[in-house]
Amino acid sequence: MRFYYVYKALAHPENNDYVPPFTLAERLMHVQEAKQKTGSRIPWLCDSMQNDLKHAMGDRPNSEFIVDPEGRIIVSRDWSSPDDLRQDLTELVGAPARVTTVAELDMKPVPPAHAAPTGIVSRLTLPSGMVPLQVEPVIRAEDQPFYVKLRAEGDAELLQTGTGKLYLGFMLDPLYHVHWNNDAMPVMFEVTKSTGLVAGTTEGEAAEVDAPADADPREFLMDVCGYLVEPGQQFTQELTIQVRYFACDDAQTFCKPVTQTYVIRLQRDRDGGARRTGGRPGNLNRRPFQREASPLIQPGSAPGQRGNAADREAMMRRRQLLQRRRQMQQ
Repeated sequence: MRFYYVYKALAHPENNDYVPPFTLAERLMHVQEAKQKTGSRIPWLCDSMQNDLKHAMGDRPNSEFIVDPEGRIIVSRDWSSPDDLRQDLTELVGAPARVTTVAELDMKPVPPAHAAPTGIVSRLTLPSGMVPLQVEPVIRAEDQPFYVKLRAEGDAELLQTGTGKLYLGFMLDPLYHVHWNNDAMPVMFEVTKSTGLVAGTTEGEAAEVDAPADADPREFLMDVCGYLVEPGQQFTQELTIQVRYFACDDAQTFCKPVTQTYVIRLQRDRDGGARRTGGRPGNLNRRPFQREASPLIQPGSAPGQRGNAADREAMMRRRQLLQRRRQMQQ
């Protein structure tokens, strides 16, 4: 008898700080994280980026199956039940000589994945009934990782009529051990292209944050209006979003400007999961981010990195303004 875990699309993005991956390589990184943090020796199977296994097996987030040696499913559950599973296995292969208790496993709580503090920036209160939308990163062969993952959600009216509320959440991916450097240029986005949609605003900038560093999402809520170019014309309504931010690693080896692009389609992402407000209980009491007394790493200072002069000047001006502001508040 063999046991397997199956990695599927995240049912609740932001739980333990994790966000949906963009590539299969990132999914496999999630599997490695799970192995290390749970300590389980049960092997993992990884679903495809198209979620073929999830769709074939009923689209449930916590399903459970027993498969016989011929590959036939003989027991299936929409929701895993350890007690029922034990009873099934007892009937199929016999009772175990010894039953291991949960206490004997000595399972440790899985710690949050971010090193930088969260709960610094207040989260947006969203309209009820928001659903995830399809987001596609524009990946080029020479691109660096998407340190920030975009989550887009729309309200029911937006999906039904093309006009409504659109949520943009720029979320740091803990796989890359980065944080927001709040002395640097804030997160900025721009709508660079639209098809069948008109955005109420074409650009946005995150508010200033007093803390030197954090890992909270940068969130925006905007109005969107849909239209058809010609009566009866059919096409996919979408927005192209370009985001600019500084990626600063927790080990303080680099802090570099990044510009990346995403395409949002006005179609429900049925594998997008459902966020739970706050992400994870206990985030508000996370320890402060420990920063050494070394000077701020400048873009381009890391080997092989070239900074943009305008970005560096903007970052320095912002840093000076924040320093003056903090001095006035003392």
